[in-house]
Amino acid sequence: MTPRTSTPGRAPAAATGFLVGGAAGFLLTEAVAVLVGLALGEPLDVGGGGPLRAVLVAAVLLCALAGALGGLRRAGRPGPRPEGGR
Repeated sequence: MTPRTSTPGRAPAAATGFLVGGAAGFLLTEAVAVLVGLALGEPLDVGGGGPLRAVLVAAVLLCALAGALGGLRRAGRPGPRPEGGR
């Protein structure tokens, strides 16, 4: 019996999920920054580092990891059956 890690297409699916999740995380953090900037009347300042920058980086990384896990789960599922197959 072969391990599940040898299923073809899992690495590209994980890489694609990682990139898509990272992009979604970036858009999420940018949207939050714009909304908070509008509510406060001034833009967020993360140039000096600190906890705010760490939270924004962590949010992007968590979204990227969630995307990679989603890609792995999707790659592990059997594909559509050919027409007429059982």
